[in-house]
Amino acid sequence: MAKGQEQAAPDAVLTRIGQVAMLHHAGDREEARHRFLGLWAEIGEHGDPLHRCTLAHYLADTQDDPEEELAWDLRALSAAEELTGEGHASADPHAGTLAARALYPSLHLNLAADYDRLGHREAARLHLRHARTAARSLAPGRYGEGVRASIDRLALRLDRADRDQDGPDRPEPWGRPPRQRP
Repeated sequence: MAKGQEQAAPDAVLTRIGQVAMLHHAGDREEARHRFLGLWAEIGEHGDPLHRCTLAHYLADTQDDPEEELAWDLRALSAAEELTGEGHASADPHAGTLAARALYPSLHLNLAADYDRLGHREAARLHLRHARTAARSLAPGRYGEGVRASIDRLALRLDRADRDQDGPDRPEPWGRPPRQRP
């Protein structure tokens, strides 16, 4: 098989993650969580970093407990950092690096939202700054616009929280940033 054809071949694990993500987006959160956890058991803590990053990124959204959601989002960021750091050995290291870099804005945005929900405003602001910086590299289009709009909404909410010190510790629910399909 030619090198170009090998690179164009679909990744079966990412395809499976995408199928479960569609189940989640269709409203079956519990079943999606169950299937995602099954995939996580297959991949393992030391599996391919792109698979772990993508899976943990989606798995975070199926959690009921905000602390668990934060833990999965941190796993996703850690796996992305493995991809973009030194020493990543794969047949095409640039493919994983590009995919991880495209996820950084959403990864940091989710962490900012997690920390905000847990009342950790400074950590939320830090990850929001990282999200905004990383979003500069997103191509124009629906995904990038959606992530940037979500960043702006969270920034406004954090600003309101600063001005309204008498309000509740937890902000009102807000929409999730769009996910990039694996």
